[in-house]
Amino acid sequence: MGEVLWTPPADVRERSRIGDYLRWLREHRGLDFADYDALWQWSVTDLPAFWQSIWDYFQVIAHSPATGVLTSQAMPGARWFPGATLNYAEHVLRMPGLAENDPVVIGHSQTRAPVTLTAGQLREQVRRVAAGLRRLGVGRGDRVAAYAPNIPETFVLLLATTSLGAVFSSCAPEFGTRSVTDRWQQIEPKILVAVDGYRYGTKPVDRMAEVAAIRAALPSVQHTVLLNYLQPDAAPADGTPTDREPVDAVLTDREPVDAVLTDREPVDAVLTWADLTVDVDEPLAFAAVPFDHPLYVLYSSGTTGLPKPIVHGHGGILLEHLKMLALHHDLGPGDRFLWFSTTGWMMWNFLVSGPAVGAAIVLFDGNPGHPDLTALWRLAADTGTTYFGTSAPYLLACRKAEIVPRQVADLSALRGLGSTGAPLPAEGFTWVYETVSDTLQLQSLSGGTDVCTGFVGGVPLLPVHAGEIACRCLGARVEARSADGTPVIGQLGELVITAPMPSMPVGFWNDPDGRRYREAYFDVYPGVWRHGDWITINERGGCVITGRSDATLNRGGVRLGTAEFYSVVEGLPEVVDSVVVHLEDNEGGAGELLLFVVLAEGLELDEALTARIARELRTALSPRHVPDEIHQVRAVPRTLSAKKLEVPVKKILTGTPVDSAAATGALANPDSLTAFERFARARADRP
Repeated sequence: MGEVLWTPPADVRERSRIGDYLRWLREHRGLDFADYDALWQWSVTDLPAFWQSIWDYFQVIAHSPATGVLTSQAMPGARWFPGATLNYAEHVLRMPGLAENDPVVIGHSQTRAPVTLTAGQLREQVRRVAAGLRRLGVGRGDRVAAYAPNIPETFVLLLATTSLGAVFSSCAPEFGTRSVTDRWQQIEPKILVAVDGYRYGTKPVDRMAEVAAIRAALPSVQHTVLLNYLQPDAAPADGTPTDREPVDAVLTDREPVDAVLTDREPVDAVLTWADLTVDVDEPLAFAAVPFDHPLYVLYSSGTTGLPKPIVHGHGGILLEHLKMLALHHDLGPGDRFLWFSTTGWMMWNFLVSGPAVGAAIVLFDGNPGHPDLTALWRLAADTGTTYFGTSAPYLLACRKAEIVPRQVADLSALRGLGSTGAPLPAEGFTWVYETVSDTLQLQSLSGGTDVCTGFVGGVPLLPVHAGEIACRCLGARVEARSADGTPVIGQLGELVITAPMPSMPVGFWNDPDGRRYREAYFDVYPGVWRHGDWITINERGGCVITGRSDATLNRGGVRLGTAEFYSVVEGLPEVVDSVVVHLEDNEGGAGELLLFVVLAEGLELDEALTARIARELRTALSPRHVPDEIHQVRAVPRTLSAKKLEVPVKKILTGTPVDSAAATGALANPDSLTAFERFARARADRP
């Protein structure tokens, strides 16, 4: 059992939002729970009663009432709140407990000066952008794609899009053209909103060429809205000239910008953000859509092919985020909620639901290590952040650099710290309590893009144990299963979810019969969601995530898909085949990303080709995709059906004997494994 590092205060039920919820259950439902475990057991046993209580406690606005809560508990196929209509954006913009002049969006950036929006200003911006989208012909079901960073405009665009019943999708501008087009060609967006570039630390990153390439690859796009973020419309204050081509020259040779809002607007015209936000006399309104109407599309990492377009619904995301943000993270009016994320990670979608529970959100776009690793701690202090979320690798990097956050920033307002993206080891927990604060609650959580939440995490009612996730979240029936499918306690097993959650995907885009959706989660255990993580659940309900049980790579807390690597690397004429693996650091470091390539006959891997491969990965995908090392091998191990064996390669590289790592009889080329065995021995001999 890990050391107890934090214990809930004696009056936690009087001070916390989950305590208020427990009082509400007693007064309005006649239910009394002695402890969190009893509450959790009820929440996963009587699903209709629990989720109806969440609906009622948070006073969800229904434009038409539901005829029930859950039609069936079968997975897949469970249908929640049939008959109900509602709108996610309406609830976020309700901002309970906030007055018109209260700050609700605090945007900090390394590209421009800080931007703050009050509750009234946020509603006004959403009203204007929604009207602008409506003028461009956006209606229910249309897709709006944002190639934009974590800034207030992206949040406004999300709310405006979803207020209309249209569907939002975002990619961070660090994504290369291949990563973006692999995602958006599947959903065929009608509108593309893109920034011209950004700054990462002090480095300007121009993205105009990528925007042009993305636009060219998406014939469905009827209008492109360019947000001048790197190069504002006004001339630089220092008078520095730019040699970049004008917007019209790069993006269109047809109509000037000032022509695009007329009745004669051309297809695929280019606008500016100012064009989109022109003030018109149209009230802010919210389309009443069914509970499972598509809200936004998130994407898998692309391990086994194109990234899976995961469709989330208005009602499921709303209920899940209300529950998590208020009852688990204890957020409400007076809080300032910061989670370091890009718009390409589901934690951004999680963060921006904050106003739905009355919390202001802090957005940050830039390099978290600039000018050094204290940057985010200083940001938390400067913005009065009360709950700061980040990744486990960031916390571990700060620990390795011997940073003492409380000595470099006033963190007295901070009462909650979240960690996700990778398991946080016990020494990471201890470092937080020794160097950040001994009074805050550290909540390590794990979930995924698939559910856009954490299904194991923390809660104010439970203590914090070093190296341990405190609990399974309310309404999430999480189990560990042995190889034969038996539920286990105190043993490592496959993480499964054995009852439906409202935020499970509505489905995958362009998957009319649900085949891809079933294959993704329900093929191994029929009727049971298999998530792809290893988990140990102890007797008191605490959880330890050991890592992925599939071949997904995890770098810096961000999952990377191997299929994306291969499409770029093997697109080079010199490369015949390749395999990529990520080796975790058992001491909590970032680990190593290793790429092995098979080259065309007669070629040898030299510095020039190594640099070219790295450059191609950086350009087409992102800097995170650049390997730490690239090595040449004669062959990549494959099954008789030609499937690459990434997991056995990883096992061999971490010391597992070849015979234990793979069934060589099932391989088309079993001799290929010996090269990795030799490489593993050589690595072990390194000083």
